[in-house]
Amino acid sequence: MNQHAIQNLTLFDLLARSWRRPSAIADLRFSADDSTVAFACVDGTVAIAAVADQEPPQSRIRVSGDLGQTTIRPREKFPLPLIATAVLGDGDVPLANYISSGFLVGTAAGEAVHLAADGNVMETLVKIDGPVVAVDHSPRTAITAVSNGQDVFLARGQGDAVRLRHGTTPSTDALAFSPGGRRLAHSLDDGLSIWMVDGDTTLIRDIAFSARPISIRWSGDGTWLACGLEAGGFALVCIADGRTGIIAGFPSPVRTVCWSLPENALFASGAFRIAGWSMTAPPLDGEISGALETGRAGLVPVETVAAHPEKKLIAAGYANGRITIAQIGARDELLVRPLGSAVTALAWSSDGQHLAVGTVDGTAAIVTFPASMFK
Repeated sequence: MNQHAIQNLTLFDLLARSWRRPSAIADLRFSADDSTVAFACVDGTVAIAAVADQEPPQSRIRVSGDLGQTTIRPREKFPLPLIATAVLGDGDVPLANYISSGFLVGTAAGEAVHLAADGNVMETLVKIDGPVVAVDHSPRTAITAVSNGQDVFLARGQGDAVRLRHGTTPSTDALAFSPGGRRLAHSLDDGLSIWMVDGDTTLIRDIAFSARPISIRWSGDGTWLACGLEAGGFALVCIADGRTGIIAGFPSPVRTVCWSLPENALFASGAFRIAGWSMTAPPLDGEISGALETGRAGLVPVETVAAHPEKKLIAAGYANGRITIAQIGARDELLVRPLGSAVTALAWSSDGQHLAVGTVDGTAAIVTFPASMFK
C-alpha cells in the first residue's frame, strides 16, 4: 500500500472489521457477555461475529521516538468469517440476547429459539401460532415475551406460553421488558400497553399516541419509556404517573431512541443533527428547555443513535453512511466514516470498547477503539 493510500484511510478502515452480507442489516445485538454480535438481515438469516479482535488497535499503534506522533498501521489479515444461519423468517427476524453468548430469535414458524454463538439452533423456548414478529427476554425474571403481530404471549422458563388478556385485538409488533424484568411494554395500535408481569400478570395502563410505536426503549432505571413513532416524532412516558409527551417536528421518522446513563439524557434519530434532551428537564408538554445541542447540523438526517454506556458520548449513523461520535452537549465530533451505505443499526458493547454497525448494503462491522481514544 502506497503512502497516499494510507493517508486516505478513514478511522473505519483502520479500526473496523467488516463483512458483506447478501442483504441489508435490519438489526443487531451484542450478546450478554459481549463475546459475540448477531446481525439480523432482511433475507431472514442471522450472521454472528466474534467480538475478540485478532489484530486489536492497541497492537498496531506506534509512537515515533523523535516527534512523539501516534500512528496506527492498517490491518494485515482478513477478519474471521461470519457464522450465518439458514433462513429463519420471511424477512428480518426479531432478536434478543439470551444466556451469556447466545441469542433469542423469533422465526416464521412461530418459535422463539435459542441461537448459540456457533450458529446452531438449540432449544425452543416458546411456540405460538403465526410468525414471531417481536421477542424479548428478561434474564432477571426468566420470562420471555413474544408477539405474532396481534397477541402477546409470556412464557416463564420453558413453560407454556400464556396470552396476555386484553379487551381488544390490537396490532402489536414492538415490545420490551423493563430493566428489572417486572414490567412489559408493548405497542397497541396507535398506543402503548404497560403490564406488571412479575407474579400475577396485571395491566397497569393503556396509553394513546398520535401514531403507531415502532420502537420501545426503557430508561436505565425503569422510570421512563421512549417510543419512536411511525409518524410525528416520538413519545415519552413517565411510568410513575402515566404523563406523556409527544416530541414532534422531525423531518424524517424517528426509527431509534436511546438513553445515556452517564448524562441522564434521551436521544432520538430523525433530525438533521443528533437530537437530545436532559432528563433534568424532560421534554413533556412541549417543554424543550433541556435540549442538548450535540454534534453539528447538516443536510442529511440521522438514521440511528446509540449512547456510550460509560462516557458522555453518542454515536450517530446517517442516511449517507456517515458515522460520527459526539460529545453530548457539545459540537465536537469524531468522524468514524465519512460516507457509505445508509446506516440501519448501531450498538455499543457494555464496556464501550466496540461499536457494532449495520448498513443497507449488507455491511456488518465491529469498530474496536483503542483504550486511549476516549479519555
